[in-house]
Order: sequence, then structure tokens, then C-alpha cells
Amino acid sequence: MTTLSALNSPVEVGLRALVLLVEASPQALDLQQLVTLDYFLVHSGDVDGGPDSLHAPSPLRSGEVTVRRELLSKGLNLYQLRGLVAQAPSTTGFAYAAEAGAGAFLDAFRSAYVENLRTRAEWVIESFGLLEYGDLHQTLETSLSKWKTEFAAVLPEGDDE
Repeated sequence: MTTLSALNSPVEVGLRALVLLVEASPQALDLQQLVTLDYFLVHSGDVDGGPDSLHAPSPLRSGEVTVRRELLSKGLNLYQLRGLVAQAPSTTGFAYAAEAGAGAFLDAFRSAYVENLRTRAEWVIESFGLLEYGDLHQTLETSLSKWKTEFAAVLPEGDDE
């Protein structure tokens, strides 16, 4: 029997994007903004002064940014089909915004995980939501560089033979 994991599935990644869009409302966000903001939502502890991260630190998390784009696209499509996310053409491709019922949909959740998502999304949008793409990308690069340095100090050195 095959089991599917909800963790980092289009359902979960789309839910995280929906939480970000509800918090950013009425501002629309493009896919690249959502990729970066989702990274900060999950790894908020990577940023000085940020709340604890939702997911445990991993030396492979820079790769998450690469695969996150496709997952986010699938997740946004899923929630768009349910009438919770609107998509509109923008100068960078498409922009996404929360539909009117999205907040009520999120209010129906009673899990600690969704509450933690919403708390962190408020912090993420307040901290990074209005940054221009270049500034947002630089903040992400700074964050990734910081943890790479931290993990390099604990990773074993390769053989020199």
C-alpha cells in the first residue's frame, strides 16, 4: 500500500501560500515572491529576530527553494480551483491574491500548526511583504549564507586522499 505524505505536498504548500495571501490581502503576490516568503514562513528562525522555525533546520534547505516553485504552483492551482485564490496577469507573469472567502476558510482550522502558520505569516508579510524583488532576493541569499556557514562548522571534512 502506498501512503502519501501531507508534509510539503501541494495541499500543505498551497495552504501556506493561502495563509500568506490572506495576510497580504489586498496585495497580490507573484510566484517568485511566494517562493521566497514561503521559505521565510517555514524557516523564520533563519532571520535575525524572527520567530522559531516551523521546520527543523537542515543543511539541504537551499535546495528547497528550487523545488518549492513547482509545489507552490500546484498548490495555488488546487486552491484556485476551490475558489480561494485568484490569479491575474502581471508584469512578472501571474499574481495571486486571496479570494473573499479565504480568511473564513482558514478560520475553520483549529490546529496549532495553522495557528503557527498564521502568526508567522503576519510576521513575514510585515517584515518582507513590501520589499522589491531585488531586496527580497538579497534577504534570502543572506539568510541562506548564514546557515550554510553554521552547518559547515559541524559537517565532517572530506578525505584529502
